[in-house]
Amino acid sequence: MAKQSGTDELIAQARKYKDEREKNYREKALKLYPWVCGRCAREFTHSNLRELTVHHRNHNHDDNPEDGSNWELLCLYCHDNEHSRFEEQIRYGGVDVSIAEDHGADSTFNPFSDLKSMMKK
Repeated sequence: MAKQSGTDELIAQARKYKDEREKNYREKALKLYPWVCGRCAREFTHSNLRELTVHHRNHNHDDNPEDGSNWELLCLYCHDNEHSRFEEQIRYGGVDVSIAEDHGADSTFNPFSDLKSMMKK
């Protein structure tokens, strides 16, 4: 068997470290939180649990507090969407949600505003 080059060895070590780190916080997150996607509310069982991922709210995969305050469980699709939105915000800029909330930039449309009268019909 050929000896690994320094780069191959470094990549292998990085993958091993990533896998060990993910296993550690994933197991903790699955014990702390119900097996439900935090965005679409899809429920998971042992048979499809591999499709439920741990998302780091601050996008720092090394920030893993024991109380799980930086984690949320997301299905594969919602997790991909969250990271795509984050990448777009980084690339193109955008309004920080926390700033928008502070300045009252709430939506003005309420689809249920006339619900009572609609129910009478």
